Amino acid sequence: RSPAASPQALEDHYSPSRWSPRLDRDTIIDAHLAVTAAGTERARASAQTLLHVPYGNGDREKLDIYFPTDLSETFPVLVYIHGGYWQCLSKDDSGFAAPPLVSQGVAVVAVGYNIAPEGRCCPAEAAAACMAQCPPSLPFVLCSGHMDAMVLQVRSSLVFLVQQYPRIRGIYLCGHSAGAHLAAMVLSTDWTEFQVVPDIKGAVLVSGVYDLEPILHTYVNDALNMSREVAQRNSPMRHVPTAVPAACEVLVAVAQHDSPEFRRQSQEYSQALRAAGWSVSLLDLAGVDHFDVIEKLSEDSYILTQVGRRAVPRW
Repeated sequence: RSPAASPQALEDHYSPSRWSPRLDRDTIIDAHLAVTAAGTERARASAQTLLHVPYGNGDREKLDIYFPTDLSETFPVLVYIHGGYWQCLSKDDSGFAAPPLVSQGVAVVAVGYNIAPEGRCCPAEAAAACMAQCPPSLPFVLCSGHMDAMVLQVRSSLVFLVQQYPRIRGIYLCGHSAGAHLAAMVLSTDWTEFQVVPDIKGAVLVSGVYDLEPILHTYVNDALNMSREVAQRNSPMRHVPTAVPAACEVLVAVAQHDSPEFRRQSQEYSQALRAAGWSVSLLDLAGVDHFDVIEKLSEDSYILTQVGRRAVPRW
């Protein structure tokens, strides 16, 4: 479905750093890391936190929790899933959006997950250990850094939250770029495999990738090593549930200076959700690129922050 048919066109369209008008491609990623790291440091200094909470046995299977100011009541939770093309960034730089939330009674949880190329799919290695934590529906053993494993880890983090924090009143997902893809995969989950059904009230998906097939032919897949089967199995566009959760609203946001492919994917995924009966809105954010579209969530005056306040009770 991608109009960017040539290999070079695909490389360009799936290189977000090439499309920003404010910084060149060699500096924008470093600038993004500096902004999110500084914002996370400020959030940790100002909020009550519980850091590096394990939800599984892996080194990166941990959560950072930023609690609301008032803990005397039940509270909604915004679960933030970082981007980085499934191969960089971490939860340790993902708390920058917490201050506007915790002051309004919302907890923020930054999810860690194993990134590529930390491992490959290896059916013959460590089989017993891997199979012990995989749902029976998965057809093979998962290893660290495999796309199936990342999706499973994010789903498992929600199961952990529900089981460990019964005072949670509604879960709201927020993901950026690769994190938006993982959040969208959470929306496609058959929770009967996990024996827990998280009360997901909404999702904010920012500049995401919802069909993985185009990136099979780009540099992005050098680390991921996905086959077509894996890409199809993990493409939210192909797995839009028709059984829509009650009262779950989805906001698909895209930046003005995202590439045409990122913009196309956001538009087509929002259309697919709407066609399946979901309550979905598409927000086209002017004056921002693939990076500051999410960095600005730390600002009270930012339109995406304001829209989020209306979507999440007490945000």
